[in-house]
Amino acid sequence: MNRVFITFFGLAVIVVFLGCASVESTVGSDHMKGRISLSPQDQAIIGRKIWQNECGGTVSGLTSWNKGEDFPSLGIGHFIWYVKGRPGPFDESFPKLVQYMAQRGKAVPGWVVTSQGCPWNSRSQFLAEKNSPRMSELRNFLAATVDVQTGFIIQRLEDSLPKMKAATPNPSDRDRLEKNFYNVAGSRAGMYALIDYVNFKGEGIKPSESYNGEGWGLQDVLLEMKASNQPANYEFSEAAKRTLQNRVRNSPASRGENRWLNGWMVRCEGYKKGI
Repeated sequence: MNRVFITFFGLAVIVVFLGCASVESTVGSDHMKGRISLSPQDQAIIGRKIWQNECGGTVSGLTSWNKGEDFPSLGIGHFIWYVKGRPGPFDESFPKLVQYMAQRGKAVPGWVVTSQGCPWNSRSQFLAEKNSPRMSELRNFLAATVDVQTGFIIQRLEDSLPKMKAATPNPSDRDRLEKNFYNVAGSRAGMYALIDYVNFKGEGIKPSESYNGEGWGLQDVLLEMKASNQPANYEFSEAAKRTLQNRVRNSPASRGENRWLNGWMVRCEGYKKGI
């Protein structure tokens, strides 16, 4: 039996998978913070899928610096690490991951802990040092901590709902967002979709993560969902595609984001199948 247990703001949702999903709502005691409990098997599967989505499932992909970007992307979730003094519009997640690991007793390489921002100043320097002892140590460390990185991503989803609600001023939109969140979370495939997407494109609550005032985060996808006779994860998949297509339309031509669109569509289509 696979089970997902979630509590958000006093609402506990238990999803039991026996060929199909059933949902039971009760009053929980942990009313200020959500909690997601996945079986070790499902957590491992989700971690591997995210690693595949972001890095092609390769160890070499755990340390990447994409062309046209001003920061490296590290770990299974391609967590961003900015160069000191050069912050960007996207959420910087790698330092938060390091803190999360330290809190859980993981021996993070000392130079990572003490570094004031990303120690590589440019993509060319990063690539030139690809096989350096420091880079090899970082890749080995990240390859050995996939389970902890997966837990970090799951915690981000746990924390996302209150943040998204607080950033949604219209009461009817807040209610719709929460309803859609729970509908999607009510299946194993939907839970994977939420966990993957919040890592992939964030919560959608930072004004800087938008083009022409239109965002592409989890909040935007949940509010984009339409009434449908299909399972909630199917409509979430379609809403995610529409949201990302809109992002590319709004993006500056200089970023060339259209080159990523086909891959993004494949990733979102995978939310229909799940894990």
